[in-house]
Amino acid sequence: MFLAQLAKGINSYFKLNEGVAKKMTVKQEWLDCAVEALAHAYVPYSNFPVGACLVTTDGKMYQGVNIENASFGLTNCAERTAIFKAISEDERTFQHLVVAGNTEAPISPCGACRQVMAEFFDPQMPVTLVGKDGATKTMTVEALLPYSFTDKDF
Repeated sequence: MFLAQLAKGINSYFKLNEGVAKKMTVKQEWLDCAVEALAHAYVPYSNFPVGACLVTTDGKMYQGVNIENASFGLTNCAERTAIFKAISEDERTFQHLVVAGNTEAPISPCGACRQVMAEFFDPQMPVTLVGKDGATKTMTVEALLPYSFTDKDF
């Protein structure tokens, strides 16, 4: 049912930070990329897979998954895996991030991922969050973390 809902295509409309309405479109292939990544997550402890798809401004897609560790603090989230993968290949300009999980509501990034997003993404870049039944929510990086720590803070 989830993939069938996604196959219909999803366009999300949300109000941005200052109440200005703006259309933020997410392409079906980006949704598919994030959902397909779920199958590659390494989650032997939580059984809570998360997949991500980071899209560069030239359209290249980087998948990321959460990777758990017996020393739980060393676990890495899907969002950061996708970001670090892209950065390691010298990518620096991005247009969209999609994050998919098996949650009832659209999955929400943790605080660490939000801070890393703020480091590498434009504050107005859209992030689409996807739940297991295809429910989505699209918002900006700034809406996810309105008071991020930046290089201007030191």
